[in-house]
Amino acid sequence: MKKELITKLHKSFEDCAHQKDGVEFWLARELQELLGYAQWRNFELVVEKAKIACQNAGQPVADHFADVSKMVEIGSQAERPVEDIALTRYACYLIAQNGDPRKDAIAFAMTYFAVQTRKQELIETRIAEWERLQAREKLTLSQKELSGVLYERGIDSQGFGRILSKGDAALFGGLSTQNMKGRLAVPEGRPLADFLPTITIKAKDFANEITNTQVKQRDLRGEASITHEHVKNNRDVRKLLTDRDIVPEELPAAEDVKKLERRLKSEAKKLPKQTSKLASPKK
Repeated sequence: MKKELITKLHKSFEDCAHQKDGVEFWLARELQELLGYAQWRNFELVVEKAKIACQNAGQPVADHFADVSKMVEIGSQAERPVEDIALTRYACYLIAQNGDPRKDAIAFAMTYFAVQTRKQELIETRIAEWERLQAREKLTLSQKELSGVLYERGIDSQGFGRILSKGDAALFGGLSTQNMKGRLAVPEGRPLADFLPTITIKAKDFANEITNTQVKQRDLRGEASITHEHVKNNRDVRKLLTDRDIVPEELPAAEDVKKLERRLKSEAKKLPKQTSKLASPKK
């Protein structure tokens, strides 16, 4: 996510934060707009899912979701009460979790509400970590899809492994998967991708997607022709990177994805205990 977008979203979420008696909270109708939901009834469905998640986590729903009402103008200086919900940081986090993470505002909200600090630079770091996890998951999916397509064309698991390995050699300037594992000190039995930086994970995923598309469009069959296609695609992706002075094999190892995932999950589990309880704040 670009820094300019993070800055814009950060300001929007900060501007909608409320505080009463030392308790920080957000209002559901304002959060609805921040997350890009046009209709309240659709947003209510997400809120209900978040309440269920809260209950399943063993947290009292009333501590994090408090019904409130506020007066809104309806014209001619007249007002009427509108039902709303005051939400703790944890409640907002659960709502974001039940949204579509492909939307920038929801992806940002998942991180913004997951961390106790509201400092933008720390939120930027957390978003970068989250995006790396997402990229790694997407790479796993593209490899599974490619494996399935190749299996239909007579390529077994060993052949698939050879094709991926030759693709890696093309991406990493002649260095094999094993060479790169040694270079990045990858533990025995662990995938290379678990220790690659985000941009290299995305590069591998992009090459997989191109190969997958080309194999189906051109109905490629046989290990030799598919290997040739996959090597070409990885070589092309490498050129795209090196033309911008990004040399894949020279990038340092990143934090073990499994450790990163455990750390982020652990932080999320601590969130309810670090969040002040609501006492039905009124607007």
